[in-house]
Amino acid sequence: MNFQDRYRFWSENSYFDEEIRQELGQVIEPQEIKDRFYTDLEFGTGGLRGIMAAGTNRMNKYVIRKVTQGLAECVCDQGPEGMKRGVVIAYDSRKYSPEFALEAALILARNGVKAYLFDALRPTPELSFAVRQLHALAGIVVTASHNPKAYNGYKLYWEDGGQVPPEHADQILARIKAREDWIGLEPMPLEAAKASGLLEIIGEEIDQLYLAQVLELALHPELDREKGGELRIIYTPLHGAGNILVRRALAELGFSSVTVVPEQELPDQEFTTVPYPNPEIPATFELARKYGTQIQADLLLATDPDADRLGVVLRDPQGDFTQLTGNQIGVLLTYYILSQKKALGILPGNATIIKTVASTDLADEVARYFHVRVENVLTGFKFIAEKEKEMEESGWGTFQFGFEESYGYLAGDFVRDKDAVIASVLLAEAAIYYQQVEGRNLFNVLESIYQQFGYYLEDQESLTLEGIQGKEEMAKIMDSLRQEEIRELGGTKIKKFDDYEQRIGKDSSTGLTYPLTLPRSNVLRFSFHGGGFVMVRPSGTEPKIKFYFSIKSNTLSEAEDTLHKIKADVMRRIARIRSV
Repeated sequence: MNFQDRYRFWSENSYFDEEIRQELGQVIEPQEIKDRFYTDLEFGTGGLRGIMAAGTNRMNKYVIRKVTQGLAECVCDQGPEGMKRGVVIAYDSRKYSPEFALEAALILARNGVKAYLFDALRPTPELSFAVRQLHALAGIVVTASHNPKAYNGYKLYWEDGGQVPPEHADQILARIKAREDWIGLEPMPLEAAKASGLLEIIGEEIDQLYLAQVLELALHPELDREKGGELRIIYTPLHGAGNILVRRALAELGFSSVTVVPEQELPDQEFTTVPYPNPEIPATFELARKYGTQIQADLLLATDPDADRLGVVLRDPQGDFTQLTGNQIGVLLTYYILSQKKALGILPGNATIIKTVASTDLADEVARYFHVRVENVLTGFKFIAEKEKEMEESGWGTFQFGFEESYGYLAGDFVRDKDAVIASVLLAEAAIYYQQVEGRNLFNVLESIYQQFGYYLEDQESLTLEGIQGKEEMAKIMDSLRQEEIRELGGTKIKKFDDYEQRIGKDSSTGLTYPLTLPRSNVLRFSFHGGGFVMVRPSGTEPKIKFYFSIKSNTLSEAEDTLHKIKADVMRRIARIRSV
């Protein structure tokens, strides 16, 4: 069927409910009809994400049914044992998230696959934990993470608690594509699913097991219990799934002086208090800053709707609030974990941290100082989780901490995705340790790290290039940067150039090449003499090309000046490439 036939089919067939058909009756613009029906919503390696509306290229319960049917068939391929192990399902606070989650559970039940459904919204990392804890074959989280309110998504996890591997994603996609007919995908009735044992509601029992593991990560639990109440924390879940478990984790560890931003405490499908619920942007901290000023808070924390990302604001020496970057949070946690484990005599000889190639090299310097190995992986937390699994299975390294610059962090071996609950606990513990034992705050600690290793300054730029023309422009930019022999950027000499698409690196001084071992990916990285880099890559989820800047200098002002020059040079080059 072409898009017009699909539109008519959805508009007229009684299989689709009245709400869907009425919505489509209001859609009269040909371009809008085409956009909704010209294709199916793309199923990527991690699942789906799209605008909630009627149509094959939108997020709605019928798309959920079709995708879940593909998953169910792949689970059934594993035989009775796989069907019995089943699938765990969690969801966030977005519009239709509970309904989509239940729809998925009942489609699984219809296929004879056991479904474990959380009784209320839960953090994405707890889903990862639950898959491992229940020995399930797969997991689903209905979430669009930190995206605007119009979006929802469907993330798939596999039996190790990590995001679904490409080979299984391909099998699921093949099953989805093989089904042309939307009719006949009826979910099992709720009561029948419960009565048959194919639907099991889970909740508090998993919470307790998960929290017990989170609290085990504390390095100074006695200090936390005795002095944690002296740390004044403002926390906002941004209307999302972190509200209960972040607060419980902090309270059970001893952090009793936690004030929750009341306007952002409860679920709100419209996210009315923020432009969009992303803890990276300063606007999400406006209310937290207000309450922080009132109580002279030491630390402001914000988690996104599915509680896998953490944003942090610190009080600086002048008494003002300063928001940290994802790189700064990652470095602080790296330094705290490694330094304390070394002091306690529990840092293993094969200790390893894992970070992405887009994240600051300052973490590499900190790790080397503590004689800890660093594994750099491609952008995306799934690569951190995959490397952790590889280390665990081979025994050649002991995972200590992992992070990416986009506000994702992980410690421990019981979750296989970024975890804002874990990060909140470790950040709070680091803050109380330095305050009570060393008489410093985290801002002072970060400054001392810069003084010891050099001032690293990071920034990002992105260009939105939509449609077919946008894809062509991105390809043109990447090809030009790949082919041009760039010796310096903004007056700073380049030491080496790594092309992850070709899997070849080149030393700019000698011209010698060397192999890159990471998987093939359309990423270019220019590393500078003396430290720092520029990295360029097209986004895998948005119509954007992203530019990552990391500068190392002896002083902050020098770093700022160098960053300004390099950014200006890069963006001039990009403008020139686009104009040709």
